[in-house]
Amino acid sequence: MTDDRIRALLREIELHRGDQVAIITRLREFALASGPAVTEEVKYGGILFSSGESFCGVFSYAEHVTLEFSRGGALPDPHAVLEGSGKLRRHIKLLCPADIDEKHVAQYIEMARQAVDR
Repeated sequence: MTDDRIRALLREIELHRGDQVAIITRLREFALASGPAVTEEVKYGGILFSSGESFCGVFSYAEHVTLEFSRGGALPDPHAVLEGSGKLRRHIKLLCPADIDEKHVAQYIEMARQAVDR
Protein backbone atom coordinates (compact mmCIF):
# COMPACT_ATOMS: atom_id res chain seq x y z
CA MET A 1 0.00 0.00 0.00
CA THR A 2 2.82 2.44 0.80
CA ASP A 3 4.32 1.98 -2.66
CA ASP A 4 0.94 2.83 -4.23
CA ARG A 5 0.63 5.98 -2.13
CA ILE A 6 4.16 7.08 -3.02
CA ARG A 7 3.54 6.46 -6.73
CA ALA A 8 0.28 8.42 -6.53
CA LEU A 9 1.99 11.34 -4.79
CA LEU A 10 4.80 11.38 -7.37
CA ARG A 11 2.25 11.35 -10.22
CA GLU A 12 0.44 14.28 -8.62
CA ILE A 13 3.67 16.25 -8.27
CA GLU A 14 4.62 15.44 -11.86
CA LEU A 15 1.27 16.78 -13.09
CA HIS A 16 1.55 20.09 -11.27
CA ARG A 17 5.28 20.61 -10.72
CA GLY A 18 6.98 18.19 -13.10
CA ASP A 19 10.39 19.80 -12.78
CA GLN A 20 10.52 18.78 -9.12
CA VAL A 21 10.29 15.04 -9.77
CA ALA A 22 14.01 14.78 -10.59
CA ILE A 23 14.89 16.41 -7.27
CA ILE A 24 12.51 14.22 -5.28
CA THR A 25 13.64 11.03 -7.02
CA ARG A 26 17.28 11.72 -6.21
CA LEU A 27 16.50 12.59 -2.58
CA ARG A 28 14.57 9.32 -2.24
CA GLU A 29 17.56 7.41 -3.62
CA PHE A 30 19.92 8.98 -1.07
CA ALA A 31 17.55 8.43 1.85
CA LEU A 32 16.77 4.81 0.98
CA ALA A 33 20.46 4.02 0.42
CA SER A 34 21.51 5.58 3.73
CA GLY A 35 20.84 2.42 5.75
CA PRO A 36 19.54 -1.15 5.49
CA ALA A 37 16.44 -0.59 7.64
CA VAL A 38 15.23 2.65 6.01
CA THR A 39 11.55 2.77 5.12
CA GLU A 40 9.42 5.43 3.48
CA GLU A 41 5.80 6.45 3.77
CA VAL A 42 3.50 9.23 2.65
CA LYS A 43 2.68 11.45 5.61
CA TYR A 44 1.90 15.15 6.11
CA GLY A 45 1.73 15.61 2.33
CA GLY A 46 5.28 14.44 1.70
CA ILE A 47 7.48 11.37 1.91
CA LEU A 48 8.92 10.56 5.34
CA PHE A 49 11.95 8.33 5.80
CA SER A 50 12.51 6.30 8.96
CA SER A 51 15.07 3.98 10.45
CA GLY A 52 13.34 3.01 13.64
CA GLU A 53 12.09 6.59 13.82
CA SER A 54 11.70 9.39 11.31
CA PHE A 55 14.92 11.14 10.28
CA CYS A 56 13.93 13.24 7.25
CA GLY A 57 11.11 14.09 4.89
CA VAL A 58 10.76 15.42 1.35
CA PHE A 59 8.05 17.97 0.61
CA SER A 60 7.02 19.65 -2.63
CA TYR A 61 5.95 23.30 -2.61
CA ALA A 62 4.94 25.62 -5.44
CA GLU A 63 8.43 26.97 -6.10
CA HIS A 64 10.78 24.51 -4.39
CA VAL A 65 11.32 21.17 -2.66
CA THR A 66 12.40 20.97 0.95
CA LEU A 67 14.33 18.26 2.67
CA GLU A 68 13.23 18.53 6.29
CA PHE A 69 14.93 17.17 9.38
CA SER A 70 12.88 16.59 12.53
CA ARG A 71 16.00 16.91 14.70
CA GLY A 72 17.85 19.27 12.39
CA GLY A 73 18.66 21.68 15.19
CA ALA A 74 21.01 19.05 16.63
CA LEU A 75 22.73 18.29 13.30
CA PRO A 76 26.13 19.74 12.53
CA ASP A 77 25.94 22.21 9.63
CA PRO A 78 29.44 22.16 8.08
CA HIS A 79 28.23 23.72 4.81
CA ALA A 80 25.85 26.28 6.37
CA VAL A 81 22.86 25.14 4.32
CA LEU A 82 20.32 24.30 7.04
CA GLU A 83 17.50 26.82 7.32
CA GLY A 84 15.12 27.40 10.21
CA SER A 85 15.44 28.71 13.72
CA GLY A 86 13.12 26.62 15.89
CA LYS A 87 14.33 24.37 18.68
CA LEU A 88 14.22 21.18 16.60
CA ARG A 89 13.39 21.37 12.90
CA ARG A 90 15.67 22.47 10.06
CA HIS A 91 15.34 22.17 6.30
CA ILE A 92 17.29 22.53 3.08
CA LYS A 93 15.50 24.35 0.27
CA LEU A 94 16.15 22.93 -3.21
CA LEU A 95 15.26 24.85 -6.37
CA CYS A 96 16.92 22.64 -8.98
CA PRO A 97 18.69 19.26 -9.20
CA ALA A 98 22.13 20.93 -9.07
CA ASP A 99 21.32 22.17 -5.54
CA ILE A 100 21.49 18.57 -4.31
CA ASP A 101 25.25 18.34 -4.87
CA GLU A 102 25.99 22.01 -4.19
CA LYS A 103 24.32 21.78 -0.78
CA HIS A 104 25.90 18.40 0.10
CA VAL A 105 22.48 16.87 0.70
CA ALA A 106 23.67 13.24 0.83
CA GLN A 107 25.95 14.10 3.77
CA TYR A 108 23.07 15.69 5.72
CA ILE A 109 20.77 12.73 5.06
CA GLU A 110 23.47 10.36 6.31
CA MET A 111 24.07 12.44 9.46
CA ALA A 112 20.32 12.55 10.19
CA ARG A 113 19.93 8.79 9.70
CA GLN A 114 22.93 8.05 11.91
CA ALA A 115 21.48 10.28 14.64
CA VAL A 116 18.32 8.15 14.93
CA ASP A 117 20.26 4.87 14.81
CA ARG A 118 22.30 5.69 17.94
